[in-house]
Amino acid sequence: MAAVRGRCLVAGQARGRLAWAPLGLSFWGGVDPASGRVIDRHHPLHGLELAGHILAIPSGRGSCTGSAVLLELLLAGRGPAALLLAEPDEILSLGAIVAEELFGRSLPVVSLGAEAFAALAGLEEIAVNDGWVGVPGDLFPGTATEAPAALQLSVTDRAKLAGAEGQAVQAAMKILVRMAHLQGARELLDITQAHIDGCIYTGPASLAFAQRLVEWGGRVRVPTSLNAVSVDQRRWRAQGVDPALGEPASALAEAYVALGCRPTFTCAPYLLDSAPTLGEQVVWAESNAVVFANSVLGARTQKYADFLDICTALTGRAPLAGCHLDSGRRAAKVFRVSVPEGHDDAFYPLLGYWIGLRSPTRIPAVLGLAPAQPSRDDLKAFGAAFATTSAAPLFHLVGVTPEAPILAAVAAPELEVEDIDLADLRQAWAELDSAAAREVQLVALGNPHFSAEECQRLAELCHGRQRHPAVALVITLGRDVRAAAERAGSLAELEAFGAQLVGDTCWCMLGEPLVPPAARTLLTNSGKFAHYGPGLTGRELRFAGLAACVEAACTGLAPAEPPAWLVRADLSS
Repeated sequence: MAAVRGRCLVAGQARGRLAWAPLGLSFWGGVDPASGRVIDRHHPLHGLELAGHILAIPSGRGSCTGSAVLLELLLAGRGPAALLLAEPDEILSLGAIVAEELFGRSLPVVSLGAEAFAALAGLEEIAVNDGWVGVPGDLFPGTATEAPAALQLSVTDRAKLAGAEGQAVQAAMKILVRMAHLQGARELLDITQAHIDGCIYTGPASLAFAQRLVEWGGRVRVPTSLNAVSVDQRRWRAQGVDPALGEPASALAEAYVALGCRPTFTCAPYLLDSAPTLGEQVVWAESNAVVFANSVLGARTQKYADFLDICTALTGRAPLAGCHLDSGRRAAKVFRVSVPEGHDDAFYPLLGYWIGLRSPTRIPAVLGLAPAQPSRDDLKAFGAAFATTSAAPLFHLVGVTPEAPILAAVAAPELEVEDIDLADLRQAWAELDSAAAREVQLVALGNPHFSAEECQRLAELCHGRQRHPAVALVITLGRDVRAAAERAGSLAELEAFGAQLVGDTCWCMLGEPLVPPAARTLLTNSGKFAHYGPGLTGRELRFAGLAACVEAACTGLAPAEPPAWLVRADLSS
């Protein structure tokens, strides 16, 4: 392979053994921040320790917390030597930028384009010199950095960048400007609110970042909510959580509250009264929240990485790029599906998961769902699963979501339509329902956080039934929803059944003892947790709809086969 010049996202030099894969990787839930080992069991690089390797993946995908995991790896010396991509990835690039700006550590990140990226497959050793990539021994031409696009900063922006509003704002503005250049933005825009995902504890680096901003006097400039954190802030000691996790995780949450953020602690901020409206310019992080805000609410946000989220909240500004623009909200792929008769709620996460796999970086439009009138909870489940397998920040469901009354409103007429059939959804089921054992010891619900309507439906399914003594039923939910469920009476019904309700945190952060140490197989109705769960918990995962989850909580057995609608239905149009 002759040396090639890619787009230098983060400058630097490196040399090492190549680890190449054709599939994007979410660093959160896909890479263990403590060891640097790939833990995503669905990924070709599963089991590889990244330290010292030149990692080549087409893009990131999934969680916004990938930036925080990369920062942990870099500061601990367990990260890859360089990162090569088929196309720019803002989440992973940001992790390297924060390491460089605040901690003096970094790694080169280069976007090569699809053709040059594919040409790397089969190579063993790679050298990187700023934007140049080749085999060791290649003579690279001059490595002058590309001039970034002109960024128009206001007088106030320039003052912030110069330190006039304090060290925290100055540091935030430096990171924000670098990301604006990376995104090709020519100006910044005012935002009305932010939702922070960086409050998830990934290790000492995430805490050091937040505490540094507090020490520098940082305060958010816009109303700012907080994502689910790594422990139940009010109950983690009583739950038996190890103080080695509980104390720093709690300290991280407290640091963000000290910055002026509201202690909402939910991964479903669209369930709050403060949810944005159509056309509102906001900054949201947390992958499922981003796609819901863009797609279902019609608000405007990029898929903001951890750390960039708080930088925008501290400054009240964001790059005018991507989904903040009309041009960044157009669909690039079109899918068509017929809703099967008799389907249950498992249909929507299955469909979202599969469409994410088929559209890993491009915004999709989906035909055929309007007759079914999916509920808010259906859209929540679809979006969370889609955001697990795709890096795209938005989807359009024609006739359902607000910006897509007809296909022509969001997609060019020349786009081909890809039909989704029964075999596709069966493949998605096989990926998510990945365990063989029928015996389950834990039913895990609430990823994303349960809504009040889901609490009510679950209470109705549990009414008059007896939980199996060897099966735990654990539900994660936000504080506001818990209060609403208590007022409605569904909370008492669920507790009478023997369900445990856990607040402030979510399944992507939970481990023992809330995952019982003796539990071997878990059952969930979440496409997101069914994907991440095996790597995060070290357990086997089963997947089913909500009614089947309740049945398993009563019998101790997961369903013996997929639901009847999936076996018999013809989904092609």
